[in-house]
Amino acid sequence: MNCIPFCVFGAFLRLNMNINIIGGGPAGLYFAILMKKADASHRIKIYERNGPNDTFGWGVVFSGKTLANLRAADETSHAEITKEFAAWDNVDVVHRSNKVSIHGNSFSGIARLHLLKILQRRAEELGVEIEFHKEIHNIEELRNDCDLLLAADGVNSTVRLNYVEQLQPELDLRTNRYIWYGTNQLFHGLTLTFRENSAGVFAAHSYKFNPTTSTFIVECDPQTWDKAGFERMSDADTRAYLGEVFAEDLQGHKLLSNNSKWINFLLVKNKNWFFENMVLIGDALHTAHFSIGSGTKLAMEDAIALAESFQQKTNVSDALTHFTETRRPVILDYQAAAFESMLWFENAAHYMHLSPLELAFSLMTRSGRVSYEDLKRRDPDFIRAYESASIRG
Repeated sequence: MNCIPFCVFGAFLRLNMNINIIGGGPAGLYFAILMKKADASHRIKIYERNGPNDTFGWGVVFSGKTLANLRAADETSHAEITKEFAAWDNVDVVHRSNKVSIHGNSFSGIARLHLLKILQRRAEELGVEIEFHKEIHNIEELRNDCDLLLAADGVNSTVRLNYVEQLQPELDLRTNRYIWYGTNQLFHGLTLTFRENSAGVFAAHSYKFNPTTSTFIVECDPQTWDKAGFERMSDADTRAYLGEVFAEDLQGHKLLSNNSKWINFLLVKNKNWFFENMVLIGDALHTAHFSIGSGTKLAMEDAIALAESFQQKTNVSDALTHFTETRRPVILDYQAAAFESMLWFENAAHYMHLSPLELAFSLMTRSGRVSYEDLKRRDPDFIRAYESASIRG
């Protein structure tokens, strides 16, 4: 998607819109920034149920392509974001205590809270009003009091629930459980680690996002979760148990909790993306499994696409229609790839018989977005090692 300059559409700049946004995460904040940047006369207010320093989770990941989109949309916030990045080009796969590294990938990590603070400051500098600790109880009243109501209130969106008949959401609660931790053990690359014990197979998704901290997401199937007895464990007991499972990888560092809880991934789709002057973006609109690391990326690129639609069209209805028609194919493509990746991890136990090199190849090609030829171009040494092992096998 090519970003269109934000200053060239005179008809758009005369709209002087009144915009209410529910949800002060990356999607809502970034849309507010782009719209206010395009026209300072827009009145934009964000309502966020949490406080300015509250966040759940640890680090988030961006690809090189996403960074290019963010730079084109708003260089000021892009510069602040990239100053704090931890960057890497390797995906590491750990299986049977052997680590296989695949290079030629472009990823960067940043603390989710730090990203939010950057976007909060940028929005407020541009004149966006942010009201924290504000729960909206009458959504319809808020919708009728503005030209545009943006629902950026996350995977458990109350706005989506309020307009369920109009939006016709499709929700699929998956069986695997996952829990989002941090750790002071640094993983210098996107690391996928597989460990087994008497309960079953555990997969960890980890990467550093600042000089001292890494994200550490642990996932397992429901049978493993039940056998391990997590339902009866406290937070401290759960971290101690998983610390033992991944002791070799954590090297003495503890797992850190930030309201960390076992949850099931919720796959979100919506038949209709908007209703009259209300539109969904980000996780409220769609989700993609965390194993392809695209949640925040997709949310912020939704904001770019929606802001561009208001440059292309001079009324709300046409802009929301344009957003749906141009953005939906992109999202469907990502969700299809993420679905394949999700299925792979839901069936990870079936791949544990593979050698470390075979497992790494299977992982890298699981979603269909990376082919053999892609891997050969990115890291010919890995492909040579994989082919040599296959011949010997």
